[in-house]
Amino acid sequence: MTVVIALLLIIVTLLLGLPVPFCFMLSTTFMVIAQGYDPSFLLPYSYSQMSSVVLLAIPLFIMVGGMMDKGGIGNSLVNLVDVFVGRIKGGLGVVAVVSSAVFGSISGSCAATISCIGSIMFPRLRENGYPMGHATALVSCAAPLGLLIPPSSQMILYAWVGQQSVLACFLATVGPGLMLTALLSIINLILLRNNSDVHVSEPMDTKTIFKMLGNRGRKATPALIMPVIVLGGIYGGIMTPTEAAAVAVLYSVPVGFYIYKGLNKNNFLEVIIETATTTGVVMLMMYCIMMLSRIYIQEHLPTIIMNFLSAISTNKYIILFMLNIFMIIIGMIMDDVSAMLLCTPILLPVAISLGVSPIHFAAIIGVNLGMGNVTPPTAPTLYFGARMSKTPVSQTLRPALIFIVFGYLPTLMAVTYFPELALWLPRLVLEDV
Repeated sequence: MTVVIALLLIIVTLLLGLPVPFCFMLSTTFMVIAQGYDPSFLLPYSYSQMSSVVLLAIPLFIMVGGMMDKGGIGNSLVNLVDVFVGRIKGGLGVVAVVSSAVFGSISGSCAATISCIGSIMFPRLRENGYPMGHATALVSCAAPLGLLIPPSSQMILYAWVGQQSVLACFLATVGPGLMLTALLSIINLILLRNNSDVHVSEPMDTKTIFKMLGNRGRKATPALIMPVIVLGGIYGGIMTPTEAAAVAVLYSVPVGFYIYKGLNKNNFLEVIIETATTTGVVMLMMYCIMMLSRIYIQEHLPTIIMNFLSAISTNKYIILFMLNIFMIIIGMIMDDVSAMLLCTPILLPVAISLGVSPIHFAAIIGVNLGMGNVTPPTAPTLYFGARMSKTPVSQTLRPALIFIVFGYLPTLMAVTYFPELALWLPRLVLEDV
């Protein structure tokens, strides 16, 4: 019963608005006092768990996302995608979704994706007559593609906590990410098909299109090389994820300074400071959660949850459905990093006991937490998007709900009940999945 109170304490304090690291530390302190755990055991345990080279990839990918955002690569990506779909009604919305997916594969960050793509797309969407509630909801719902299209910092955390292959976890989210990209694009086209206010660019002849494609393709090539270097190096066995992240940082500096010329001394320093601040918060939170997860394991919380769910139903698919409901609720009230660190040690043993592959579960939890970023009441990405577009949040809720119900939920159901959506690529690339 004590461990359940500790879990509820986290949820309640988060709802009250306490900083996330303090919520986890308060729950840990409660368990230490209530159950008499020895801090001299818990503190060294957390330290030893965090002494991992893999974790160095997280601040490096955060830095890459910041430099790609400030470096000015977003315009080149948006312009390239616009060549393919910019001349159909609602096509500019598709440009926003696909650009978010491509940028996500470069930055691995939801916040960097909406900051960069949103700042470019919101003025264009407004000028072309798009309802700004719809436009804000669309770009905000597309930003979490940065969590699904590899590389992803959240998948690195999952692999670290769950003792899984980082590469396999990266590959597991590609299928759901592509499916979600397609669904968001289709829903956008359907919603705008009869909207007479939306402007459509004049059609062009084939020669002009190919000429424009060549020009814009050359400008976007330096940006598109980034995921090739990172993912090609990891998948080819040439680099570890940490080494690939370091190479990405080294590559993004000259690209941002000398090719796209968006980086300068001032915003480069801003990126360094933001990276250090974010890394400090994440590491403090991870230290607290490692202590708390150790206590949860000692208290057999995964077994308690499994017994509780089994008392409701012994059907594997119904239990998976209930696990999804739990993760959706957690995603609604926590940021993605906190939710990943909390859910993985608690729910992964439950999923394994159901016969679910840990790599399959990586995709399930990834889609859940991506959806949590845009699902009220917290919905940090949706609120951030509303601030960027200067649109009242109330105008974004209805279209956001449509994108969630017809985009995210079908993707979540598909990846949950059709494991091959997540496992086909890891099995194709790796031999031991």
